[in-house]
Amino acid sequence: MTVKSLSFANGGNQSNLRNSKGVDDVCKILESGNWGPAMENELSMLNEKPQPELIVAVLKRLKDVNVALNYFRWAERKLDQLHCPEAYNVLLTIAARSRKFDCLEQIFEDMSLSGNSPSNYTSMELVSSCVKSQKLREAFHLIQTMRKFKFRPAFSAYTTLIGALSAVNEPDMILSLFHQMQELGYEISVHLFTTVIRVFAIEGRVDAAISLLDEMKSNSLDADLVLYNVCIDSFGKVGKVDMAWKFFHEMKAQGIMPDDVTYSSMLGVLIKADRLSEAIELFEQMELNRKVPSAYAYNTMIMGYGLAGKFNEAYGLLERQKEKGSIPSAIAYNCILTCLGKKGKLDEALSVFQEMKKDAVPNLSTYNILMDMLCKAGKLETAFEIRDAMKDARLFPNIMTVNIMVDRLCKAQRVEEAYSIFEGMDHKVCSPNSYTFCSLIDGLGKEGRVDDAYKLYEKMLDAYQNPDPIIYTSLIKNFFKCGRKEDGHKIYKEMIQRGCSPDLVLLNTYMDCVFRARETEKGRALFEEIKARGLVPDVWSYSILIHGLIKAGFARETYELFYLMKEQGCVLDTRAYNTVIDGFCKSGKVNKAYQLLEEMKLKGHQPTVVTYGSVIDGLAKIDRLDEAYMLFEEAKSKGIDVNVVVYSSLIDGFGKVGRIDEAYLIMEEMMQKGLQPNVYTWNCLLDALVKAEEINEAIVCFNSMNDMKCTPNAFTYSILINGLCRVRKFNKAFIYWQEMQKKGFKPNVITYTTMISGLARAGNISDANGLFERFKANGGIPDSASYNTMIEGLSNAHRAMEAYALFEETRLKGCNIYTKTCVVLLDALHKAECLEQAAIVGAVLRETAKSQHASRSL
Repeated sequence: MTVKSLSFANGGNQSNLRNSKGVDDVCKILESGNWGPAMENELSMLNEKPQPELIVAVLKRLKDVNVALNYFRWAERKLDQLHCPEAYNVLLTIAARSRKFDCLEQIFEDMSLSGNSPSNYTSMELVSSCVKSQKLREAFHLIQTMRKFKFRPAFSAYTTLIGALSAVNEPDMILSLFHQMQELGYEISVHLFTTVIRVFAIEGRVDAAISLLDEMKSNSLDADLVLYNVCIDSFGKVGKVDMAWKFFHEMKAQGIMPDDVTYSSMLGVLIKADRLSEAIELFEQMELNRKVPSAYAYNTMIMGYGLAGKFNEAYGLLERQKEKGSIPSAIAYNCILTCLGKKGKLDEALSVFQEMKKDAVPNLSTYNILMDMLCKAGKLETAFEIRDAMKDARLFPNIMTVNIMVDRLCKAQRVEEAYSIFEGMDHKVCSPNSYTFCSLIDGLGKEGRVDDAYKLYEKMLDAYQNPDPIIYTSLIKNFFKCGRKEDGHKIYKEMIQRGCSPDLVLLNTYMDCVFRARETEKGRALFEEIKARGLVPDVWSYSILIHGLIKAGFARETYELFYLMKEQGCVLDTRAYNTVIDGFCKSGKVNKAYQLLEEMKLKGHQPTVVTYGSVIDGLAKIDRLDEAYMLFEEAKSKGIDVNVVVYSSLIDGFGKVGRIDEAYLIMEEMMQKGLQPNVYTWNCLLDALVKAEEINEAIVCFNSMNDMKCTPNAFTYSILINGLCRVRKFNKAFIYWQEMQKKGFKPNVITYTTMISGLARAGNISDANGLFERFKANGGIPDSASYNTMIEGLSNAHRAMEAYALFEETRLKGCNIYTKTCVVLLDALHKAECLEQAAIVGAVLRETAKSQHASRSL
C-alpha cells in the first residue's frame, strides 16, 4: 500500500468516526426526554443542517416511531427540502416494526407528494410485520392504501399475504390481491394459481375455482402434479367426489402419473363419501405395478375398513403390508384404534394395543386414543394407568392428553380431580388452551360453583386467551340456572364489550334462560337481536320463542310464528312439533293441533308422550272427551308410556262434565300400571266430586290421598272447604280450614270468602268476623258477597252498629248491597233503637227498589 492510499484510508476512517459520533450525539439527545422546544434547540446547536446520511443513520438507530417521526419532521424543516427515499423507507420500517399501522397513510401521502415510493424491501417488510402479528386485514388495507397512492407493492408482499390469507380461508381478499397482481403485470405462476384455487375449493365455491382453472389454462399454463393433487383433495373434502374423479382421470390423460399423495387423497375422498367399493378397486389398481407399498395409501384404506366396521379386512391389510416387507407404523395401528373407539369396541382395542407393540412403538396419539376410549366408557382408573404407562415410556402428556382427562373427569362430576390436573400443568412445557378452560368452566358451573367458574374465566383472560362463544354460553346458562340472572346479563354485556360476537347457539341459549326467568319482553328482544346480527333464526330459535310465549300466557301468537317459521324454510323436528302443538292447544286451536299431529306422522316424526299429552289435554278442556280417549288408546297401542300428566288430563276432563265413574276407572288403570297419582291428579278428582256434591266421597278421596303419602296442597284444601260450604257443612269446613293453616298453606281469595260466608251463615259470627278482618289485614280485597254475608251475620247476632259500620265500608268500596241485606240490617237497627242509622239504610233500600223497578220497566 502506498503512503498516499494509506493517508486516504485514514481520512475515510476519520470521516466514519465523525459520522458515528454525530449519530451517537443525536440519539443521546433524542433519548434524554420528551420532544419539545428545548430538545429541538439542542439538536440545532449540535447540527444546524443535518445531512441526509446522518438523518438516515439516526433513523436506523431509533425504535420508537413517535420519536422517529418528530426527528424526521424537524430535519425536514431544517433542510428546507424533501427527504431522500431511503429516509422514508426507514421511517416506514420503524412504523411497521412498532405495529403503529395508523400512521402509515400519512407517511405514504408525504412520500407520494415527494415523488418517491416504498422500496420492494420496505413494502415486503410492512406486510410481513402485519402477518407476523396476525393483523391480516390491516395488511390487506395497507396494500390497498399503497395502490391508492399509485405505489407498486413488491411481488413478495402480495405472495406473502396471499399465503397467510389462504391459511385462514379468506377467498375474497385473496382474489382481490390476485387480480391486482395481474393488473400490475406480475407473472402469475402455476403455484400461485394452485394456492388461490385451493382456497375457493375448500370453501365450496366450486364455480369460482373452476373459473380460475380455466383462466390458468387460457394463460397457456399447464397444470402440474401439485395442482391436480390439491384439486382432488380440496374438491373431495367439500363432497364434490365426481369432480375429484374427473381431475384424477384428467391428469392421467395429460401424461401426469399419480403419486402416493394422489392415490391417498383420492382414496380418502372416496372413503369419506362412503364409496368404499370404489376405494378398494382404486387401491388394487395402485398395487398392481408397485413393489414397495405406499404406507399412506395403506393407512387410508385401513381407516376406511375400520370406519365401515370391517375390522377383519383392516387386519388383513396389516398382514399384507408386512408380507410386502413394510412394517406397519404407529399411524396404521392408530387408525384401527380410532375406529374401534368409534364403534365402542374397548376390549378389542386394548388387545390391538398389545399386538401393536410387536411392530411399532406406541406414540403419544396412541395413548391419547386409548385414554379417550377408556374415559368415555367410564373407566377412569384404567385411563390413569394408561397415562402412567405413557410416562414410563418417556412420553409426556401434551395438551390433548390433558384435555381428554379434564373433559372426561368434569363429565363424570369429578371436577376437583380435573382441577388438580389443570393446576399441576407445567406451563413451560404444556399450556392450557381454550378447550381446557372451557371444560373446567362448564364443569364448575354445572356443579353450581359459578363464582369459581368465573374466576377461572378471569385466569383465562390473564393468560391472554380469548374466550369463545362456547365459554360465554356456559357461563350465562349456569348463572341463570343458579338463579343469578343479573350476573348472566352482565356476562353477555362483557362478552359484547370484549368484541366477541355471539353465535346462534349462544343467543338461543340466552333467550331460553331469559324466558325461563319470566323476562318475556327481553326474550322477544333477543329473538329480534338474532336477526339484527345477520343470523337466521333456526327451528330451535322459534321453538324457544313459542314455548316462552306460551308459558307467559301468549299462546295465541303461536299461529303467526308457526307460519313465519314455515315461510323461512325451517324443517320442524319432534321438539318443534311438540312446542307448536302445545301452543295451538293452549290457544284453543285444537283442530289445528290435531292436523299438525297427523302432519308430524306423515313427515316421519314419531309423536312422543308430550305430543299426545298436549292434544289429549286440549281436547279434554273443550269437552271432546271421546276423541281424547281415542287418542289416549292410540298412544298406548303404539307402545308409548303414557305418564301421570296424560292420565290427569283425562281425569280432569271426565270429572268436569260429571262423568265421575269414568274418571275413577282411568285413575284405577293408572295405579294398576304402577303410576302414583300426584297432587294435581287428586285435585282433579276432588274437584269433580265436589261439583257433583258428592262431598262424603270427596272426603274419602282426600283420606286416600293422605294414605298414599301424597301431601295435599293449598288447592286441595280450598277445593274441599268450598265443597263443604256448598253443602252447608260449615263446621266441618272450618276444621279443614284450621288444618290448612297449621300446615302453613295460604288460602286464596275464593277460599277466604267461602269460609267467611259459611261461618257467618252457620251463626259463628265471631270466627267469621275475625277471619274477615285477618283477610283484609293480609291485603285481601273482599267481594260483594263477603260484605253482604258479614252484614247479615252481624245483624242476626244483634251487633247492629258493627253491621252498620260494615255497611258504610261496603258503600265506600263501591260494592253492591243486596236488598235482602238492607232489610235484615234495617230490622236489627230498629230493634237496637239506632233510628238515625236505620233512616239512612231505609233511604238506600228505597233507592235500590227504584233502580230495580226502572230496570224492569226497560
